[in-house]
Amino acid sequence: MIEKEIYIVRHGQTEHNAKGIVQGKGVDLSLNELGKKQTNAFFEAYKHIPFEKIYTSTLRRAKETAEPFRQLGIPLEIFSELDEISWGNLEGAISTSESDATFQSLLARWKQGELDAKPSPTGESPLELQERQQRFIKYLLATPHEKILIATHGRFIRAFMCTLTNIPLTEMDTFHHENLCLYKVNLRSNGQFEIELHCERRHLEDL
Repeated sequence: MIEKEIYIVRHGQTEHNAKGIVQGKGVDLSLNELGKKQTNAFFEAYKHIPFEKIYTSTLRRAKETAEPFRQLGIPLEIFSELDEISWGNLEGAISTSESDATFQSLLARWKQGELDAKPSPTGESPLELQERQQRFIKYLLATPHEKILIATHGRFIRAFMCTLTNIPLTEMDTFHHENLCLYKVNLRSNGQFEIELHCERRHLEDL
């Protein structure tokens, strides 16, 4: 028996996404034109779902992605726990061979189990990200809502799939994401989360 159906989307495209610039928790951009079209396409494909609650991060790109559903009158709450990971000094940087090497080295360290490693002293580690995800899950489990929409971010989703399903964070890069892709996760009566849809993007095929 399914107790909760949770639809988790990454926000639509921003100009930083289009240009390959790292955003993270500290960069708060709006959606670009393609991002707005992606948002509308997702809304048209899923507006028939009787969502009871919407949750978004504090960041503009996530809130704008959920806005068409909010306009239907669905209650919305904003949680900093749903913000993207902080990439520290990498945020706002245009990708170069040097910055890309730093980024890839960090991902390799995480995959090897150095989950307390941060992008920089001002950044956030996967373990810190997971800690706030667990706070949000505790809150979510205490609510009565059965059909839920969450608008959040790419690295957050990678880690969140691990956190929900008790998969080690070293495996988070196995969960792919694109702008406005959907993960659907079901909470069963035995307390286990199961992933039904992985990076679903059929709603974007006409764009």
